[in-house]
Order: sequence, then C-alpha cells, then structure tokens
Amino acid sequence: MDLDAAMDRIKHLNRAGWVLAGHDAPESVAAHSWGMAVRCLQHCPEDLDLATVLSMALVHDLAEAVVGDITPHDGVDKAEKHAQERAAMASIAPQWLDLWDLYEAGDSPEAVFVKRMDSLDMAAQAVAYEAQGLIDGAPFVASAERRLAGTQWSTDS
Repeated sequence: MDLDAAMDRIKHLNRAGWVLAGHDAPESVAAHSWGMAVRCLQHCPEDLDLATVLSMALVHDLAEAVVGDITPHDGVDKAEKHAQERAAMASIAPQWLDLWDLYEAGDSPEAVFVKRMDSLDMAAQAVAYEAQGLIDGAPFVASAERRLAGTQWSTDS
C-alpha cells in the first residue's frame, strides 16, 4: 500500500474502541489524528519542538491503514502489535519511520506529550459520545485517567 492509499484508508477506518463500545458510526482514525494535532497545537509547551509534536500526532496511527485499529480486545500482545505496525510504517512511510519509532518509544519530551494528548483526546471523545447518548464513556475516561495519573504536564521540572 502506498502513502496515498494509506491516507485514504484511515479516513474511512472507524476507531475500533468506539465500535466495540456500541457506536455504529464513530470517528475515523484520521479524524482522531487530526483532533490530536489540534489539541497538541493548542496545548504544546513552548519548550517542545512544535513541528515534531504535530508530525508525531499526524502519523502516530498511520500504520493502522495496513494492520487495522488493534485494541486490547483483539488478543494481540504488545510486541506483536508493535512489530506489525512498525513493518506497516516501514512499508508505507519509511521517511517517517524514525519519527514513529521516537513516538512509540515514548522517551522524548515530545513523545511523552503527544501520548498524553492521545489519552486526553480519547477521554474528550468519550465524554462527547456519552453526552450524545451513544456510549458509556466512563471506561474510556477511567482508562485515560490511569494513563495520565502522576504525569507532569509541564516539562519545566
């Protein structure tokens, strides 16, 4: 699959977690990535490289065009999921593989921040869907809270 086909595919690939929660027409993977990019733009601390942050947000789920949106309910262990997604990224966007690796490792301040925005975006989307009566958002908010517990939002200290 080439990059153009991958970009088209994620525009139409529903986020699996929302489908599993009972939403029959949830946001796409591309809509999620766009939402994350906007959240990153809105909240990015000045001491982070904004271009890196935005790039990570935009490509962090691109591999799902090939492997699908794998959730914990699929029974795929983390190492296998990572291997599948990395191979997909190497195939469709080798120019961004190092960036994707940096995001996945979660070691840089930019990657840590983008991962936080991923959790925040999930929680915000869950609240929005629940307000519309589409799903029970509580499990998603609780998951985001667990991921964000003890995180430090500023990179200053």
